[in-house]
Amino acid sequence: MRSIAVYCGASGGKGDGYLRVARAFGQLLAEEGIEVVYGGGKVGLMGAVADGALAAGGRVVGIIPRGLFEREVGHAGVTELRVVESMHDRKAAMAEIADGIVALPGGYGTLDELCEMITWAQLGLHSKPIALLNHGGYYDPLLLMFDRALEEGFIPPAFRALVMDSADPSDLLTRMRAHTPSNLARWSNGLRG
Repeated sequence: MRSIAVYCGASGGKGDGYLRVARAFGQLLAEEGIEVVYGGGKVGLMGAVADGALAAGGRVVGIIPRGLFEREVGHAGVTELRVVESMHDRKAAMAEIADGIVALPGGYGTLDELCEMITWAQLGLHSKPIALLNHGGYYDPLLLMFDRALEEGFIPPAFRALVMDSADPSDLLTRMRAHTPSNLARWSNGLRG
């Protein structure tokens, strides 16, 4: 994997634990030679991921909608900052250039980006690994919801397997590198055919 799209909050959350994890994850990606592709912000977990990677000599590509850039929340210190017209353009650009997707804790925007990438994988539009960095069990309720959807017949087992999670960033990267597209692409192609 050469690059990972990181979805995370523009807020730092309560306490400094989330910010520490975000900085450390950015640093780990840089040390592993993995480019960070993220939402381009300088605040919250987004800024912490970028700063961690940059401090470790990593390459960071920020992709930010013009409206947010004009509100001066863009991170001027990243390797490359792309200003796009809309949130839709941001999501498409991040998905196009990343080899994998990781969601750190965040709010509605993070969940939107994550769920769209899961849906795209379900439809066979990509076969990139999707992972949750589940610091402090933040994503446990969402994982329970995914399991409930599986139990109730709304998500087939192959689709539930699209999302991996770990609280350990190194373990998560190892699992993402071992990711191989399953028979899901063939099944998904049947939806379109």
